[in-house]
This record gives sequence, C-alpha cells and structure tokens, in this order.
Amino acid sequence: MTGAVLFQWVLASLPEIIVITGACILLILGQLMRDGQDHWLVSASVAIVLIAALATLMLAGEVRPAYSGMFVADRFAVFFKFVFYLATVLTFLLSRKYADIEGIGSSEYYVMLLFALSGMMIMASSTDLLSIYVGLELMVLCTYVLTGFLRHERRSNEAALKYVILGAVSTGIFLYGVSLVYGLTGTTQLDAMAAAVSGDPFDPGLLLAVVFIVAGLVFKIGAVPFHMWVPDVYEGAPTTVTAFMSVGPKAAGFAVILRVFLNPLVAASDVWIIVAVIAVVTAALGSFVALVQDNFKRLLAYSSIAHAGFATFGVVAGGADGVASVMLYLLIYAFMNLGIFGAVIMMRNGDFSGEVIEDYAGFAKSHPGLALLMLIYLFSLAGIPPTAGFFAKFYVLVALVERGFVFLAVVAVLLSAVAAYFYIRIVMVIYMREPERAFEPALTPLVRTTLFCTAAGTIGIGLFPAWFLRLAQQSVFGG
Repeated sequence: MTGAVLFQWVLASLPEIIVITGACILLILGQLMRDGQDHWLVSASVAIVLIAALATLMLAGEVRPAYSGMFVADRFAVFFKFVFYLATVLTFLLSRKYADIEGIGSSEYYVMLLFALSGMMIMASSTDLLSIYVGLELMVLCTYVLTGFLRHERRSNEAALKYVILGAVSTGIFLYGVSLVYGLTGTTQLDAMAAAVSGDPFDPGLLLAVVFIVAGLVFKIGAVPFHMWVPDVYEGAPTTVTAFMSVGPKAAGFAVILRVFLNPLVAASDVWIIVAVIAVVTAALGSFVALVQDNFKRLLAYSSIAHAGFATFGVVAGGADGVASVMLYLLIYAFMNLGIFGAVIMMRNGDFSGEVIEDYAGFAKSHPGLALLMLIYLFSLAGIPPTAGFFAKFYVLVALVERGFVFLAVVAVLLSAVAAYFYIRIVMVIYMREPERAFEPALTPLVRTTLFCTAAGTIGIGLFPAWFLRLAQQSVFGG
C-alpha cells in the first residue's frame, strides 16, 4: 500500500474519523469533569458533528472509493450523512434539559450518541456486506446501551433486554445470509456479487440468502414481521433516545437497503414480491394498531412502523425516482418526527411526563403557539397539504405509478387515510378539549431552537418540494 493510497482512504473516511476521535476525546474528558461542569457536553458534541459535516461537505464533489472497495464517499452517502447529522444535533439540543431532569446527563450518554452516529455513517458509505455489518453493530450496540440508560426504571431495563435479544437474533440472521452469499459468489462486495452470478440470477440458494439478508435489515427499520420490539423500546427508552432512534437508525437501515436491494444481483431475484408484501403489511399494521393507543410514545412507535412501510413502497418502485423518493421521505420524516418528539420532551417537567395523550387536553388554550407547532407536525405526519409530509408521500406514489404498481399506490393511499385519523384525534384533544390541569413545559433556548428548526424544515420543504427532490435525485448513487 502506497502513501498516496492510504491518504485517499483516510480522506474518504475523514468524517467518520472525526466523529470517532471526538467521541473518544469526549469520553476521556468526561471522566475528569467535576459536578456541575456538564454544561459544556452539548456544545462539544455539537461542535464535533459540525466539524464532521464540514468535512463531509468538502468530499461531496466526487466519488472516493476506499479500503479495497469496501467503502465509498459519494453523493448518496453524503445525503444520508446529513440526515444523520440533523438527527444527532437536534437530539443533543433536546437532551440538555431532559438529561438533567432524568439524571442521565453524563458524558457517556453523549459519547454513545456519537458512536451510534459513526456506525450509521459507516453503513451509508459501505459497499461490502462485511463493512455494512461493522457499521450496523457499532450503531446497534450503542442504541442497546442508550435504551437502558434509565437504569432505575423497570420499563427501560425491560426495553433494553428485549432489544438486545431480538437484535442479536436479527444480526445472526443477517450474517447467515452474508455467509450464503459468500459461499455462492465468492465475494461480499455488492458490485462483485452481481457479476459473479450473472449467468443464473434465479438460483434458489441465492434467493434464500437474499431473504435472510432482507430479514436482518427489516428489523433495523421496524418493519413487519420484525416490528415487535418497536413499541416497547420506544416507550421504555429515554424520550430523547426514542426521538434519535426513530430517525437516525431508521434512515441508516434504509440507506443499506437501497444499496443492497437495488443491486443488479438482488433486482434480478424474486425478492421484490416479498418486499412488496412487507411494505403493505407494515403500513397496515402500524396504521390500524395506532388507532387504539393512549400512550403518546407507543402511538408514535406504531406511527414509525407505518411510515417505514410507506417508505418501503419507494424501495419497491425502484429506479432513480423510487430511490430519490425514499431519500426525500426520510429527510422530511427527520424534521417532522423530531419536531413532534421535541413537543413530547418539552412536556417532561417535574412530575408531568406528557406521555399520555390526555395530558395534551386543552393545550391550545394554555399554550397556543406550541399547540400550533404540534398541529404542523401532526398534519405533516398525516400527509396533509401543504406540509412537507404530503409531498413525501406524493413522490413515493408517483414513483409507484410510473413503474406500473398502480394497485400498490391505491393501497398506500387508503392506508394513509387510516393513519391520518389517529393524528387528527390528537389535534382534537389539543384544540377541542378543556385543560384538565395546569402545567408549564420545560422550554429552554435549546428546545426552542429545535422546535424552530424542525418547524422551518417541515414548512420549508412543503413550500419548495421540487428543489429538495432534485437534490435527492442528484444524490442517487453519486448522481
């Protein structure tokens, strides 16, 4: 290996190196921190992410392969990395007050979020099944720890235990699929896989391998039939961690799915029928089960499942338009979902948790400005125009129709109508009920900043959707 090659490898993975190095430094400095000096943790964590974002922006101009074809810095990876940065930075801003209330404001909390971010970044840039696995494990091991960070709460411990057990099973399934692919093709690189079996793309062994890999990955996005962990983990984890998991790891899972399952090898197999069934069942289960939820976090968990199913319709559509629609969907979902979770987090003050939907009764009368923000987020999640959520679903439907999946588009519209009901039900509670008790949200400058950014993103993309769609289209596998 020459010095020039090593330099190119380091340059391609510079953002990941910055995040990992920054997390290690933060971990060491955190041990030297005295009581009452934890106020700088948020600033340091945000600074690390912003430096990595600047390095990522510098690499956005060209495709930079590295590590013998296992890693690539291209526009596709850059797009997803900025979604990850958005989710992580806003989670940091939401965590300052919440961490103090829950007693989790230690350096390890922020370090775990940074390491999870680095795992997601590796996943977005990976072009080899083994490097995907490395990023995947780095991400999920950190989220296991973060889920159980409320060590003295039984439901947090229970959620972490369920997550670890089911996550280990899904990882084993994924690795078994990888081993089958390697046995059939002699490689784990995505591009080489297609060339190795171009003569017989319908090999039954290959189809079995792809099915195992699909099963391992759909767990990460919370799709049926590997969705059972989502409600318990979302409810039991600290709300800031739930907000992060609902956006970052989900987007990372879709980044891998788009790279793996739009590979010519997989595109030639019959796995698309399976993916279409998964999309329909996931969207249906999430939409219908959310109708009967009274806990806000569990409702948002089933909402997350429904949105995962809807985004999967874009994967089924395939092609450049299908990929771009999924990428835009995930960007919009990051803004609106972090916004609604920010509203839940600000309600955590004193003995008031804000986790029950009835807690928001009459919220419009006591806090009209905050209620208006919640209205924007909920309408966007429901896909009501002119919010960004409408265009997220619209472009997925357009991709389906253009590829001839008219029946799936009709099913998606009907399920979206079902999902709209439980969002509107919350709006009715906020605006049509009388307040049941007086409370004061935990509004800090950082929380206000987060709510402003998420609302601006939700409205801004809704006003200029075509510009953001072009950005996603230019980022499809290097544009």
